[in-house]
Amino acid sequence: MQHYDAVLFAYGASEDKKLGIPGESTLSGIHSAREVVGWYNGLPGCSGLDLDLSQAEEAVVIGQGNVALDVARMLLEDIDVLRKTDITEKALETLSKSRVKRVHVVGRRGPMQASFTIKEVRELMKLRDVGFLPFNRSLVPEDLKSLPRASKRLMEVLVKGSSTPHETASKSWSLDSCFSPKHFLGNQDAPSKVASTEFDITELAAPFDPKSSVKATGKTAILPSDVVFRSVGYKSVALPGFAEIGIQFDDRRGVVDNDGLGRVTRMVSDTHAGGAHNERVPGVYCAGWVKNGPTGVIASTMQDAFTTGDAIVHDWLSGGRFLNASNHDSVTGWEGLRQDAGPSTCRAVAWDDWRQIDRAERERGQKNGKEREKFTSTDEMLTVLE
Repeated sequence: MQHYDAVLFAYGASEDKKLGIPGESTLSGIHSAREVVGWYNGLPGCSGLDLDLSQAEEAVVIGQGNVALDVARMLLEDIDVLRKTDITEKALETLSKSRVKRVHVVGRRGPMQASFTIKEVRELMKLRDVGFLPFNRSLVPEDLKSLPRASKRLMEVLVKGSSTPHETASKSWSLDSCFSPKHFLGNQDAPSKVASTEFDITELAAPFDPKSSVKATGKTAILPSDVVFRSVGYKSVALPGFAEIGIQFDDRRGVVDNDGLGRVTRMVSDTHAGGAHNERVPGVYCAGWVKNGPTGVIASTMQDAFTTGDAIVHDWLSGGRFLNASNHDSVTGWEGLRQDAGPSTCRAVAWDDWRQIDRAERERGQKNGKEREKFTSTDEMLTVLE
């Protein structure tokens, strides 16, 4: 920190939320959707995922956001289509052995409360030889024209359904609404592997209200679950050393304490007034999910970054306090940090280095008729630069 005038934390949400229900941590076959997306996209750290789809016909995806739909799409997409994409060879091998025929996308609320967007729904509806099973139409208004434009278009896609009729499709998917996960269950033949999921059936207070609450009905339902993917949100975590430099992190909300505009704040005791008050941490800012929590897509998160950027510019032009205000002329930035780190710590990757890695991945992909073949470990990437 001593080498910079300001530091902006925008490192996102690296952990996914857990359901906290029986069987989640003891049965095999239950996976994090976040980790699965990282696995087929070649994210270093996710390559060791042990995903077996060779005996799975019924898949359950718990969550109704875009990540949940991405996982559903990958499970249902034609393998020959996937071969032309940039997903990893290991993922292709696993998906080529998949026997998944039915995907349940499950949420505790309804379509009007779901967080997925129209692009992801359309992609699923257009999959070749994949049918969308009818959903509970009572959860959507009969007169869609009364809805706001974005909601209207999304509900129209759901009501219209898939390009392939579900009666003739070889694979299918469904939106199973008002199901809250209660218990993962094995069976007698394989007691250590998930076989089904028990759900509490919920009821919406106002089905057409995007912010409607739900309550349990006392009834339950069970869905066959040869494999389960959990996609119920993400969570940011504090970086090591935050407390030592006076940065307070809200573990419950998973955010750095801030003023809403991106300026990091902290609660300090006021001995004179006998209470406490918030004060800015000079020169420290945050943006994105670590500022607001895991909500929004790229466009809205980009706008949030602009808000924080405006706050930094305003503070600078108005003479606000920054890091190292007393010795600004001696601030050396990256060069100073690199000297402190020493030569034996980590390899810095510059823009030209990234372009070299990019070229290498594309060349690897061309050999297999793909856009690229990604490196799945940092060591592989750095080897290219040697």
